[in-house]
Amino acid sequence: MAMYSALRCVSSNFCASLPLITRSTQISSCQYFMRTNFHRTLSTTSRLSSALKYTDKHEWVRVEGEIGTVGISSYAQEALGDVVYCGLPEVGTKLELMEEFGALESVKAASELYSPLTGEVTEINTELADNPGLVNSACYEGGWLIKMTIDNPGELDGLMDEDAYGKFVKSLD
Repeated sequence: MAMYSALRCVSSNFCASLPLITRSTQISSCQYFMRTNFHRTLSTTSRLSSALKYTDKHEWVRVEGEIGTVGISSYAQEALGDVVYCGLPEVGTKLELMEEFGALESVKAASELYSPLTGEVTEINTELADNPGLVNSACYEGGWLIKMTIDNPGELDGLMDEDAYGKFVKSLD
């Protein structure tokens, strides 16, 4: 009961955010949230990482609508070392599933890039021309490589989710 009183006291500060209700039907905010099936959940994984799909060549793709953003995984960028050059395709290039579309060069090695899906390149990350190290420092955010259309959404089913990719990487060690 004490908890209910404390919540009711705190929730009275949020009346402006609740829908306007006539005085005869006015209810406390606790009752409102209980009636509207308001649920809060705690997640230990970020929405960003859970939305990624991976290839066995260590590329990832994040789908937003009909566009896929492609980059390399943290595992791949660590294996490469400091990236010093990114060779990317031109906008408008048509790519087939697992077709080579570019290369990354580092102080340790060079690595080809493979398309995780069939589609057309709609945008390249032009920031990588001046700052290829973004691939190392922010491989899932500012270090993305290309954006492309998704011609065959069914191809996403053939890619690994985060858990499967984690197991795949562990099997390589």
